[in-house]
Amino acid sequence: MQTEEQLKELVRQKYSEIALQDKDTNQSSCCGSGGCSTEVYNIMSDDYTELKGYNPDADLGLGCGLPTRFARIEAGDTVIDLGSGAGNDAFVARAEAGSEGRVIGIDFTPAMIERARLNAEARGFNNVEFRQGDIEKMPVSANIADVIVSNCVLNLVPNKDGVFREIFRVLKPGGHFSISDIVLVGDLPDSLRSAAEMYAGCVSGAIQKDEYLALIEVNGFANVTLQKEKPIVIPDDILANYLDESGIAAFKAGNTGIYSVTVYAEKPLRPAGTCCAPGCCD
Repeated sequence: MQTEEQLKELVRQKYSEIALQDKDTNQSSCCGSGGCSTEVYNIMSDDYTELKGYNPDADLGLGCGLPTRFARIEAGDTVIDLGSGAGNDAFVARAEAGSEGRVIGIDFTPAMIERARLNAEARGFNNVEFRQGDIEKMPVSANIADVIVSNCVLNLVPNKDGVFREIFRVLKPGGHFSISDIVLVGDLPDSLRSAAEMYAGCVSGAIQKDEYLALIEVNGFANVTLQKEKPIVIPDDILANYLDESGIAAFKAGNTGIYSVTVYAEKPLRPAGTCCAPGCCD
């Protein structure tokens, strides 16, 4: 059983490699985890090409949804992108927030930060910045963000409860998040769950859907809404790295589902259970 720090180092090393790859290479694998498929499969990611602000150079094909499409970003908003990679979602968020808005991308892989900064500088995006840091301890002040987005990142973090706690700290009262992630329904086979490559590939680091939604609620968020859900199918040639033929058949016939979900939630204007004066909370 690997420790949290060992898993983090695994992800850091793998995504340092991914930062040097192109989109086609990343999409031929599970969330860019390696060249593990004999065909090019767009296993996780959705199509960004029709979204305003999309920049192909910043799209490494690592996402599992379109959180910025659902994030209700308004002109002038301060937006934080968790696990910002090469800048794809940050640049789409910038197009929504406008020149008077501000976008901060946070990633703990130095190679990704360097690539994102180069992408931003090449396009003259002065209101987009990228900070290296751990999303369990974000390098930003409390109550600073109107909106937080993230795309297929929290499943890579062992302490997901800590990340939701940080999101609550960083959001302004009344702010909200839209996060795309991988969740499970049912238990993965042990060989998949213990596979380091599948952890970096966003699958074995995922937790149960009900547990994921419960973490959001227990950290104080309101109006938790499932904005989108789609099944993820892992091709046989990837499964064959971890399961024999009978194991693959049993996995497919079982009740385990792997899903991409996009979840929305809000930080209440006031702490739960508080009221300033009679009638003010109506």
